[in-house]
Amino acid sequence: MPKHMPESKGGNRLLEKISIPSFRMIRRNPIAFSLAVLFIVMLQNIITTPTFFQISITNGLLTGYIPIILDDASKLVIVALGMTLVTAVSGGQDISVGSIMAISAAFCGLLLNGPEYRTDVFHSPYALAILAGLLGGAACGAFNGFLVAVLKIQPMIASLILFTCGRSIAKLITHSQTVYIMNPVYKYLGVQLPGIPIRTTIIVSIAMVIIVSLVVKLTSLKINIESIGINSSASRLVGINSTLIKFMAFVMCGVLCAVAGLMGSSSLGSVNSDELGRYIELDAILAVALGGTLLGGGKFTLAGSVIGAYTIQTITTTLYAMQVRADQLMVFKAIIIVVIIVISSEVFKDKIIQLTRKKSLAEG
Repeated sequence: MPKHMPESKGGNRLLEKISIPSFRMIRRNPIAFSLAVLFIVMLQNIITTPTFFQISITNGLLTGYIPIILDDASKLVIVALGMTLVTAVSGGQDISVGSIMAISAAFCGLLLNGPEYRTDVFHSPYALAILAGLLGGAACGAFNGFLVAVLKIQPMIASLILFTCGRSIAKLITHSQTVYIMNPVYKYLGVQLPGIPIRTTIIVSIAMVIIVSLVVKLTSLKINIESIGINSSASRLVGINSTLIKFMAFVMCGVLCAVAGLMGSSSLGSVNSDELGRYIELDAILAVALGGTLLGGGKFTLAGSVIGAYTIQTITTTLYAMQVRADQLMVFKAIIIVVIIVISSEVFKDKIIQLTRKKSLAEG
């Protein structure tokens, strides 16, 4: 027998000792998988795009692939926070998040521009318009929450109403016109505050992550949401008001979508109800799943959803950096996402562990 065979067996045993605990760690800690995917994407960028991590300042703003990713992912990060809460508490998804973004921005644009479709003069105080947008998002969330928490309608079906007609409502608010808000103050929320080289969207998204995390951790909201998501009936028996908690989760999701909508509108300097937040619900659901939150409700992790959102945007930016055309982007993105979802599934992880054990036993 060749002398190197015992070393090979020893190497295989070592590989088993490393791989099995690694898969178990990923199963127990979903954030580990999200970080692993993000690391792989980043590593690929180091190989294919040497300038990927270069950052410079142009016109007073940080520029480069990394700032672009953080900027473009900011709206998705905020929406994913709301989607995480809704998914965990109800075992369903809110597919109207993009429409809520458009409605919120439309309310804000209506107050700022008044009857004019293009002007650089505010017709209402800026703060009041922002508040109106946030209240519009809260109202949409309350509507979805009422259907789910009180009328017991399945979340995806309940949110299908605003998903279908939400953009039409936004168009009614803006009289079917794209509203252009030319006042430079309006771009503070979506572009840059004077003298600060970091895009405001990045600052706001980080602030939202911190605020929601603190609210969840410093109150009983997390344990209540997870209890209701795991077993709503048992939660009611121990005194948890499941109806109120579900309603609150949808309202919070609505407010977070409003923030994302106002940011998106501000970055463009206009309110385009057709395009603002389009298809973001799909990426938000994927970010939640990739982050390890159970789509059937129960255990959730905000950090995982945030990492998932950044991972999705990193993949998108990477494909653009590889000269993938916009009309081909969704195909490549879908293939990558399918691979990620399959690898993250519990069945796949169990199979890998079983195959590793069988190979180790067969080799003695």
